[in-house]
Amino acid sequence: MIVLKIILYPLIPVYAFVIWLRNFLFDKNVFKSKSVNAKVYSVGNMSVGGSGKTPVTIYLTTLLKQSGSKVGVLSRGYGRKSKGYVLVSDGSNILTSVEKSGDEIFHTVLDCEVPAAVAENRVKGAEKLIRDTGVNVIVLDDAFQHRWIKRDVDLLVIDQRFLTEKSFFINNLLPTGVLREPLKSIRRADAVIINRKFMEKKKIPQEYNNYLEGRNIFTGYYKAIGFFDLKHKTEYSLEDFQGQKSLVVSGIATPFSFLNALKKCDGIVGSKLTSRFLITDGSKFFNVCI
Repeated sequence: MIVLKIILYPLIPVYAFVIWLRNFLFDKNVFKSKSVNAKVYSVGNMSVGGSGKTPVTIYLTTLLKQSGSKVGVLSRGYGRKSKGYVLVSDGSNILTSVEKSGDEIFHTVLDCEVPAAVAENRVKGAEKLIRDTGVNVIVLDDAFQHRWIKRDVDLLVIDQRFLTEKSFFINNLLPTGVLREPLKSIRRADAVIINRKFMEKKKIPQEYNNYLEGRNIFTGYYKAIGFFDLKHKTEYSLEDFQGQKSLVVSGIATPFSFLNALKKCDGIVGSKLTSRFLITDGSKFFNVCI
């Protein structure tokens, strides 16, 4: 993979020009963003994978639901084995399988119990979700680059490691790095959430602060408080596993933070992680977990 990224390095200027042209046409209103009959919150990122968009989507959706809004979630449905618009949940029942929806939106539905759908075309998908379920607020998962749909609030999630750790194969644009578009696009966001996950808060280098200037900046982090058995709907405290040897099974694209969280459980769990089973696509064993 690294060799391939090096070979593709000369294509970065081509990719950069295409992205610049696309954003220029949107900024000049040649390409027009279309409104839908609902308030729209977008959650997205600047890089490929692993920034923490889905937890932010779940948190935001839960807050909106608790405030009394009739909220639904719309995603592209990464990794799904279907095309077009698929209604995942009507808010009461799950209407499809994880293979047809993708594991991220499926997990969101299980957590939030709200209407949800997947669609490549977010405008048509939002219109159909409104028609099918009557939602008046839509949370878009992973839509920062999908500018065809007009949004009321644009939230950008950035992994703190991306801002504090330099790597040729991370901080470059695709196809060599993981950046979807140049850093100056951060200025398009209404608010930026720097997600430090389970790491300590670090100072952001000045070169990145220039892009963050004028944005509403928040810091997000995770804290492990226990375990939840999905099959039996049972919660366990960390102390319940004290002294036991553990097998870690992960289907997260970038499991660094997950493993770091377990290591930081005050020696209760972290010191007994003797075996690991790591794959990058959680949908491959999602049905088994349920």
